[in-house]
Amino acid sequence: MENFRINSAKSYIGKNVNLHLKDGAVIVNVQLTAIKKPELGKTNLLEYTPFGNINRKEIPLKNVAYAEMLNQNIMLVQS
Repeated sequence: MENFRINSAKSYIGKNVNLHLKDGAVIVNVQLTAIKKPELGKTNLLEYTPFGNINRKEIPLKNVAYAEMLNQNIMLVQS
């Protein structure tokens, strides 16, 4: 499996994904909103919004192993 890099991340912008981190943790059901390039340092930041929340959070791109696309049809809630 290739590393999760900036070009890979760009293809997921605006989509709901599960972020799998290199330490084995998983950030579940987030929407990727942007990739930020910091003024100082080399680490790009991946900005995301958790489901049902308006607050944006950031994580260094180098900490992400891969992103898993979510199927929105499965997540429909029946009333």
